[in-house]
Amino acid sequence: MLAIGLAIGVFQGFWIAKIHVPAFIATLSGMYAFRGLSNVVLQGYRVDISNENFLFLFGGGRDCYIPDYIRQWTGTEGKPNLTCLAIGVIAILIYILMTVRKIHVQKKLNLHQSILGQVITMAAISAVVFFVTWQMASFRGLPTVLIWIALVLGIYQYITTKTAMGRHLYAVGGNEKATALSGVKTRNVYWFAYASIGLMAGLAGILTAARAKGIDPTYGEGYEMDAIASCFIGGASAYGGTGKVSGMIIGAVLMGVINQGMNMVGVDSNLQRVVKGLVLLAAVIFDVMSKRQKR
Repeated sequence: MLAIGLAIGVFQGFWIAKIHVPAFIATLSGMYAFRGLSNVVLQGYRVDISNENFLFLFGGGRDCYIPDYIRQWTGTEGKPNLTCLAIGVIAILIYILMTVRKIHVQKKLNLHQSILGQVITMAAISAVVFFVTWQMASFRGLPTVLIWIALVLGIYQYITTKTAMGRHLYAVGGNEKATALSGVKTRNVYWFAYASIGLMAGLAGILTAARAKGIDPTYGEGYEMDAIASCFIGGASAYGGTGKVSGMIIGAVLMGVINQGMNMVGVDSNLQRVVKGLVLLAAVIFDVMSKRQKR
């Protein structure tokens, strides 16, 4: 599935980077074509997944949680899940060390950044992470799907902030012509972007199939709109060139809260679409107004 997703991403990238087909048209046609092809392959029926190893590895079923290895090693039983707590604390410590290092570098380079603001942000994020970790540890522990999500976010956080390709992605998104004139091979940037998108779509398909314990031709419908809304809510600009992985996380969490919250209170599915549409419109309006103020 990962290989197929990567191949589809390269295929889409060919039309956009090589033939210069507008990206919206290329991806829209691909969505219709591959969604129809998935229906043909499945012949319109649901296919159940019974492989327990697959379900555990990719987060499907009731037992898709990391076992409490610490309690197994010490021979104790009960809650909270100590392994989950240990992973959460280690993640918080790594984040604090990275933030302190960032503040040290800023002082060394005489960059005027609000140290107090960064410390408050660090403390708030650490508290939220610990609260979420404690809640998971008190329930069943760390879901395996969360490991995959954290891995993907970590990789793309590094790519977008620490590599030349990451800077090229922002540059092409902001102004493709200026980027090309500066010597960047924009075609390669497009190839990389759409190959990455295809690979991540393949992984998303795997996680969705594991979560649902099966595959259905209708799975994934509407996900593209939630993804777009999450990016815009998280700070990505409609004009390109801006946005962070951390902001996307906030946008995705907010969309998840909206979806789950409306389902829990029994809001009609049609009204849910209205709400999500208005939220997306509000995010885009905020982006446009922010751009005007900067100008």
